[in-house]
Amino acid sequence: MSADSFADLLSIYMRRIRASASGVATEIGLSREAVNNWRNGISVPNPRSRDKLVACTRYLRLTESEANRLLSAAGFAPEFPLQAESTGAQPFAAFQDKVFAQLAQAVPYPISLLLSPAHWGQPPFRHELLQRARAQYGEGSVLHIQPPYSVSTVPAEYFAAIGRQCGLGDVASDYEFESALERRLLAGERIFCLVSRFEQGTPALRETLAGILRSLSEMHSGRLHLLLCGGQALADLKYCSGDLSLLNIAQVHHWPDPSLADLMQLARHRWPEQPWAEPMVAALQALSGGHPALFEEGLQWLVDHPGAGASLHEGQPAFSALRTHLASSPRLWQTFLPLAQAPASRARLQQLLSADDLGRARPYLQDDDLRSLFWGNLILARGTGDAARLHWRSPTVRDAGWMVLDSCSAD
Repeated sequence: MSADSFADLLSIYMRRIRASASGVATEIGLSREAVNNWRNGISVPNPRSRDKLVACTRYLRLTESEANRLLSAAGFAPEFPLQAESTGAQPFAAFQDKVFAQLAQAVPYPISLLLSPAHWGQPPFRHELLQRARAQYGEGSVLHIQPPYSVSTVPAEYFAAIGRQCGLGDVASDYEFESALERRLLAGERIFCLVSRFEQGTPALRETLAGILRSLSEMHSGRLHLLLCGGQALADLKYCSGDLSLLNIAQVHHWPDPSLADLMQLARHRWPEQPWAEPMVAALQALSGGHPALFEEGLQWLVDHPGAGASLHEGQPAFSALRTHLASSPRLWQTFLPLAQAPASRARLQQLLSADDLGRARPYLQDDDLRSLFWGNLILARGTGDAARLHWRSPTVRDAGWMVLDSCSAD
């Protein structure tokens, strides 16, 4: 548990963007008094307020590591459990190399989408992505845009916030933002822009931002490189709206499932003092299916049960105990529960849980239930091209689904 003071951290993060208690309260749906009580150390968020605190981290534009730090100080589990800043060998290094190489070679539009399912962050390993970009483009040529979370933001405030994020000084309108960014491009700079949570804000503001970026990319071919990151909402915008040309012309990358080597690195970064043997991590990979939050919970369980990892084989008590523990994870239940509320949806979920093969994987899943399970990180595509099929991530995930069905049927 972090020794950070929740009140001190919250105050620091609020002062950094000059956020008022009333502004935070409006965004997350609490009273100004409640936010002031948090900031002054009079109270801390209760367990029912975790979602509101997560919304607060987004409004304050915290990085994944900062969000984890604030949540930990409040006594909550991290929102991005495997996103801790680390040194040494990096997981997913080859994938990140591929994304940047393809972006650099893309003509005439160096624009890519990076899509990731639940519990990986948007984008995953943001710190590492930005570090890699700075090494490739130069420290001063890397911008990070995170559109304001509020749906009530007026255009002037929206683009003023984005202008500050880009270091463009005081901009008071969309035109001034476009002009300031274009001046840098006209000066001959090659600029990389990471846009995370692009789907935030109102459709009108989002379309204006997309139009500006698309226009600058066209006029200054090869100089403005864009990497837009998000999850289901960003995929919905690309495949369903059809009216954002910025997304229509972008290459699409899906964040990959972790390999055993990736998971070994993640385990050693998370608990460097633990002797993580490869067979133990491989067993946890099979149980969790590579689901980042489940893998994190499994690591914590092994730390809390010394010696259990030595007997982590199917049929052994430790293996069964860990599988039961993971199947009870709230991260799984929160995705399954909406699919088990009505008799008809419960019948569909039962049908899906009984199937080993869930059908053909496509760039965008039209089936609402399968799409929810995919972006909830409970099912995945195995195989490539026309041979790609949808499968449950692991038997543990299916166990959780059956537990949810039993719970809802008994109510």
